[in-house]
Amino acid sequence: MPSRAPADTDTRDQDAAVTAMLEARSIALVGASARPGSLGARMVAQVARSPSRPRTYLVNPRYAEIDGQPCLPRLADVPAPVDLVLLAVPDTALEEQLGQAASRGDRSAIIFGYALDLPAADGLKNRLAAIATSAGMAMCGPACMGYLNVARGLRAVGYLEPDPVPAGPVALITHSGSVWFALNRARRGFGFSLLVSSGQELVTTTAAYARYALQLPETKVLALVLEAIRDAAELRSVLRSAQARDVPVVLLSAGGSETGKAMVSAHSGALAAADGAWEALAGAYGIHRVRDLAELADTLELFSVGQHGSGRRAAPGAGIATVHDSGLERAHVADLAAELNVPFAPIGQTTAGRLAAVLEPGLTPANPLDAWGSGRDAEPLFAECLSAMAADPAVAAVALAVDLVPELDDDQSYPQAVLTAASGTIKPVAVLAGLPAAVDPVAAARLRAGGVPVLEGTRSGLLALRHLLDHAAPADPPPPAARPAPPPQAARPAPPPQAARPAGPPGPAPADPQSARRQRWAPVLAEGRLSGAVLLDLLRDYGIPAVRARAVCTRAGAVAAAAEIGYPVVVKTDEPRIAHKSDVGGVRLGLGDPEAVGAAYDDLAARLGPRVLVCQTAAPGTELALGITRDPALGSLLVISAGGLLIEILAERAVLLAPVTRSAALAALHRLRLAAVLAGARGQPAADLGAIADTTVALSSLASDLGDMLDALDINPLICGPSGAVAADVLAVPRPWNLDAGRAMLSRQVST
Repeated sequence: MPSRAPADTDTRDQDAAVTAMLEARSIALVGASARPGSLGARMVAQVARSPSRPRTYLVNPRYAEIDGQPCLPRLADVPAPVDLVLLAVPDTALEEQLGQAASRGDRSAIIFGYALDLPAADGLKNRLAAIATSAGMAMCGPACMGYLNVARGLRAVGYLEPDPVPAGPVALITHSGSVWFALNRARRGFGFSLLVSSGQELVTTTAAYARYALQLPETKVLALVLEAIRDAAELRSVLRSAQARDVPVVLLSAGGSETGKAMVSAHSGALAAADGAWEALAGAYGIHRVRDLAELADTLELFSVGQHGSGRRAAPGAGIATVHDSGLERAHVADLAAELNVPFAPIGQTTAGRLAAVLEPGLTPANPLDAWGSGRDAEPLFAECLSAMAADPAVAAVALAVDLVPELDDDQSYPQAVLTAASGTIKPVAVLAGLPAAVDPVAAARLRAGGVPVLEGTRSGLLALRHLLDHAAPADPPPPAARPAPPPQAARPAPPPQAARPAGPPGPAPADPQSARRQRWAPVLAEGRLSGAVLLDLLRDYGIPAVRARAVCTRAGAVAAAAEIGYPVVVKTDEPRIAHKSDVGGVRLGLGDPEAVGAAYDDLAARLGPRVLVCQTAAPGTELALGITRDPALGSLLVISAGGLLIEILAERAVLLAPVTRSAALAALHRLRLAAVLAGARGQPAADLGAIADTTVALSSLASDLGDMLDALDINPLICGPSGAVAADVLAVPRPWNLDAGRAMLSRQVST
């Protein structure tokens, strides 16, 4: 049998430690206390309420016993290694206690405290991580609430929680203890298989908890509330697994990547800053991103409640249907749905006829539907309207859009109508409430118990319905992430600016085109001599059409280059220190003769320096910007935005995770408002979207080969027209360590 790779062994050992923690059969409670209200007392009480009844050992030298259970003075006195150690001790004692646990062979630990660095003894977090990692321990925290493994009946927390914790299909992993508390106590229409408050994740990360959660048969929905991407490779692997198993992943992210904030020379980095990494990650794996807790709760409820639940997919291209008791609220919902891009289904003639048969005169059978009239026989009327909508093939989900206020005469027409409609269809039937504070909790509880989601806000509920529709058209699985190639071990001098192609490496070229291209271009990037002509050659080598260009440093050279390329030409500064040429008046367009070229050169050389680029004039078209930027966690991201002078005015962009598929590139283009321009606005010719997508895929290949050597690369503008897409200018920002390494290699080469 072949030996297991070290990486596989590490993952297997980590999974075993995480399972030991989350399904602990033996627990040592260090810092156990009899003082009411203390962390140690709450910890003891919560573990004791675990249905799985783990074997527990109380540890605290201040007590001989707590509530009749013996209390040991030291962790060392626990007779055998345990699966889990709970550390309710001051930060000053953390290192010693965790070290004891590691030396005993205990499998895992939870640190509730913040593990703050102490005066004259900083680096505590690093030391704690090193202790646990070297011992192969899983570790939750620091600064966490612990976990509730509802599926396996284990409560490892230091805070009082409801009893019982609602069981259900949602596995929640959150960096925020407050969110953990809020969702556990919200009493919405969903329950949990697992709730983990993972805190600062010094050792065990979200990916490890999620991998465990996906192995639980009870888990049908994965909810992530994260402020940072840790262990990106493992997280991507887990998300790929969730996608393959059709487990919806709902993500609320806070904060964002710092990528690009310091990159004043590259637009792609600035555009991808804030949450570009989250956008790229979500797009690659079909994650449902939510923007606040209200949208998170409504989306989880819609994916979880009733027989439609997780994995129930709408027909592709389907829309929603809503039934109302107010004409104004009907119009309000329609307006908001249009703003949020939530489509209403076009109902068929059969459905319209069925509605017309029960509506009062003057009411129009349409979607969305105002069915109120005089309000007579509300229960059968609304039940039939909802059932008719649900039976329409174009309808994916139906909602009764009412405020669900408490009825002072105890009228139950609305809840009963919804329950009746829901019982006759496998499609989701929900209540879409407008004002959370007005929702009748008794009616809501009855509906939820009957398998009807109650969405507690018009905006958040419509967004939840859009997530349900999006789940009908899952994203293509992304290609496997490319492993970063090692830095070049040897380098040839970069070609002079005038060269049309870089010289190849000595000896026969490798058979693998990817390897061959990396070997050609890695030394060029490492040296840092990145003339515009060389970079345009780089693009062409990856199959990206680019204008012909010549780098020159004399007036005569500029005139000769223009004659070779063919008039009209563009002359622009090629000085390395100038990133944005237009900002300094460094571009001259439409030069039609030698005199114009000579005059342009004289002006640019006098003001900006002698290095210029003489370029072919591209055919007119819509200008895009296409770039690569580097995220510290995820690696290379692709950024698509408006180009030319509009790049800073229209800050809209799409961010994709490399490598990018053609279908993903096309979907990203269609998400941009600029798509209407590319399609041919106001009689202008439509751009070739397929060519733009192919260019994006080609740039993705470049990023996979060379992304580890680049902080950013911008194609701006990429001129897009009916005959294709052409790169007219390109800027690259090499990673600083590559410059240092490249210069050192070149120095060694010269000395030998």
